[in-house]
Amino acid sequence: MLKGAKLTMIEIKNLTKKFGQNLVLDNLSFSVAKGEILGFLGPNGAGKTTTMKIITSFWPATSGSILINGLDTVGNSLATRSKIGYLPETVPLYDDMRVFEYLKFVAQIRGLAEGKIKPRLKQVVATCGLTKVLRRPIDELSKGFRQRVGLAQAIMHEPDILILDEPTTGLDPNQIMEIRDLIKTIGREKTVIFSTHILSEVSATCNRVIIINNGKIVGQGSPAELIGKYGNLEQAFRELTK
Repeated sequence: MLKGAKLTMIEIKNLTKKFGQNLVLDNLSFSVAKGEILGFLGPNGAGKTTTMKIITSFWPATSGSILINGLDTVGNSLATRSKIGYLPETVPLYDDMRVFEYLKFVAQIRGLAEGKIKPRLKQVVATCGLTKVLRRPIDELSKGFRQRVGLAQAIMHEPDILILDEPTTGLDPNQIMEIRDLIKTIGREKTVIFSTHILSEVSATCNRVIIINNGKIVGQGSPAELIGKYGNLEQAFRELTK
């Protein structure tokens, strides 16, 4: 936990997930504090996306528990989901809507009061750099701008927690830096978990790293701790997931 951070926002205990006889998550346990930015790393098939989908109540766990700000996600599904903003690996957008129409729709289904929608839209659009594409149909957007729209919907309702699955996918180097800075800014007051294959993002953004392989935690610590032990993050990743 971060120095000075007292509130545990996410607590995962003995999380297990099976698809048929296939064990995807094997007794996973960890917690994340308010204001912490956690990098979630692992090779393809390690269980990163599955963990994120269970935290967000998209999928149920086979066993184990998840507490969001002290509330169990099974017994308090709607309450816990309202505290989370989720950007999945494949961004679910309505291609026939214009950007502003889609974001207004998201604000409405998230329950924002009518008088708060317009100012919140302006704030989110500015934060995510969407001003110049606001009136364009989503199906005309580049992959990078689609990712920005996905991030905008995730933060629309000002959630306490952000779950971001590969948030910089499809972005150019400048956009990656912008999203990285945005994540760091958001993380000052919120809890962020994000997965990525770009290890430089982890050292530049995260307070702590968890590396999983075959559904188990195989390593964790601050980027500095992992670099001190293994020389660099790339070497740490190779050693822990081989």
